[in-house]
Amino acid sequence: MSLDLATTRRIAKLARIGLEENELEATRQKLNGILGWIDQLAEVDVTGVPPMVGTETETLRQREDKVTDGNCRDALLACAPETSGPFYTVPKVVE
Repeated sequence: MSLDLATTRRIAKLARIGLEENELEATRQKLNGILGWIDQLAEVDVTGVPPMVGTETETLRQREDKVTDGNCRDALLACAPETSGPFYTVPKVVE
């Protein structure tokens, strides 16, 4: 697969990469190089080769799902400019 300048320009726009006109040709060549590597990888015969790591072989580590306040309320409230009891005091914004 080979990219033309119009496709390169479109990829740059979609990726929000600001490219000048003089940078398009170098970027096109780099992208074509990447696509060449992908084509080479697609040619490799991997039939009968088990995956090294995948979702089928590994299980997710899970933690106990419990609610906690972090046990540091006083330390957090000490950082606030104003407090009222165990609450932050903020200026009124809606009348």
